[in-house]
Amino acid sequence: LYMSKHIAAGILVVFVSCVLMRTYLWTGARRLFSVMADSTYTSGTHSACFVTVPNEEVGKAIARGLVENKLAACVNIIPKIISVYTWEGKVEEDGELLLMIKTRTSKVAALTEFVKQKHPYDVPEVISTKLDQGNPAYLKWVGETVPDN
Repeated sequence: LYMSKHIAAGILVVFVSCVLMRTYLWTGARRLFSVMADSTYTSGTHSACFVTVPNEEVGKAIARGLVENKLAACVNIIPKIISVYTWEGKVEEDGELLLMIKTRTSKVAALTEFVKQKHPYDVPEVISTKLDQGNPAYLKWVGETVPDN
């Protein structure tokens, strides 16, 4: 009985130590990441937008127009995607390219209108998601490159 009380106490000490260590490590990791994320960035200030295009020529024209008009800081043109979708009651499958566009969230509506005017599709895909965190220097550059007016 004496031995089992000591073993139980030892197990309890190990358990409590593990719980405290996990909490301590998790708190430290969150603090470290928040320092890395730079507290000056407000979550949701910038967005990533995605637009599919039929070919490189259209992709480059839209990308260049977005950057020249200060609607985007950067546009990546990702080749060789395959889109499967329903159009006019029929399942379609097409090779496309994907534009990954970095901008201010306040510019998404104007960016969408620009794409709709320049895109050959009747209903171009323009979707976006707000950015929560990222490289502070990159997010700062996006903000400096795309004015907020």
